[in-house]
Amino acid sequence: MSKRILVTGASGQIGSALTPALRARYGADMVVATDIVEPPEELRNAGPFEFLDVTQRGAIAAVIDRYNVGTIYHLAAILSAVGETKPQLAWTVNLNGVYKVLEIARERRVERVFYPSSIAVFGPETPRDNTPQDTVLRPTTMYGVTKVAGELLGNYYFRRFGLDVRGVRYPGIISSETLPGGGTTDYAVEIFYEAIKHHHYTCFLREDTVLPMMYMPDCIKATMDLMEADLARLKHHTDYNLAAMSFSPADLVAEIQKHIPDFVCEYRPDYRQEIADSWPRTIDDRAAREEWGWEPQYDLAAMVEDMLDKLGRRYEAGLL
Repeated sequence: MSKRILVTGASGQIGSALTPALRARYGADMVVATDIVEPPEELRNAGPFEFLDVTQRGAIAAVIDRYNVGTIYHLAAILSAVGETKPQLAWTVNLNGVYKVLEIARERRVERVFYPSSIAVFGPETPRDNTPQDTVLRPTTMYGVTKVAGELLGNYYFRRFGLDVRGVRYPGIISSETLPGGGTTDYAVEIFYEAIKHHHYTCFLREDTVLPMMYMPDCIKATMDLMEADLARLKHHTDYNLAAMSFSPADLVAEIQKHIPDFVCEYRPDYRQEIADSWPRTIDDRAAREEWGWEPQYDLAAMVEDMLDKLGRRYEAGLL
């Protein structure tokens, strides 16, 4: 029986895009989607789906055994903004979850595990411009703390047990298909919906807050490229810096106004501003480019044009 691919958090922003991409490449029956919540109908009907709580060790092991899983994409997580309102939940899901996944993967001799990290691993003491691959990691959020620990844990399992664990530090991810799930960069998705529907948006960050961002097609490309890379070329494994573009809310507004001239944005920073101020503005991702050929395809202008085109067509069809 062929080894299958398991995706946890498959209903989330990244999982709902990665799962169809994996099914398109490897076959629908070969990719098992799992989540603790009810998935979109198209995700559930397109291939195997199981409800799964990643804090429950026995449940994880049962799914891996039932489907003869050989590769795991562990995406289930509590994101930064939600994590600050529910830090205990973030610890339980993010850190206990990845530990259980890695331990079961070791026991079952799973071939490869993808565990994403985030720019949230950086903190106020980290250089904010051209943030190095190897630098100070002292985050100020529970989400960041769990992601640092997850990076270290993944590297430990690689060096101690030979488990092939890989990961990238995602910047803010922008998707035309799903709304974000409680992150500090959520404005960069919400703004498109409000621009199209109401020509007005109230942003929870200052207009000059520059953060690293990435369009979902590049996010999926990076994830799959890393997992398919030759292990012998990889030196960092679980903590690759990843970059595509950096911009502020004002930059994004100006680009949207090229397509929707009467769009207006107001700025009312909230508690998420402090989180954003602790994160990098630009990222040095030379390690990813040199070790496995990472190269983004979308810049700000291309991303905005594609987002407005896709969302605009859905709005006209009454689907937005």
